[in-house]
Amino acid sequence: MTAYVVMIRDEMTDADAFGQYAKSAPGASAGHAVTPRAFYGRQEIKEGPECEGVAILECPAFEQAKAWYESPEYQEVMQHRLRGARYRVVIVEGM
Repeated sequence: MTAYVVMIRDEMTDADAFGQYAKSAPGASAGHAVTPRAFYGRQEIKEGPECEGVAILECPAFEQAKAWYESPEYQEVMQHRLRGARYRVVIVEGM
């Protein structure tokens, strides 16, 4: 069953570190079936706290989404994201 990785950027804290993440993140998906479905486009908050941006990535299955997120390649790149911004990330199984 399809799964989605929902990444919500609450606040940019270090633009340089985040820039390094933005350059490196696509390469960390090599070998993983990750398809961007929404990527920091126009948004309108209807409920809950404001956020700076949202990215939604699709994977063929929940286990594959976890495998990508927990992969050594993404974990290495993720350190730039953690230094560069505050995020909430959730993996959710589709219907």
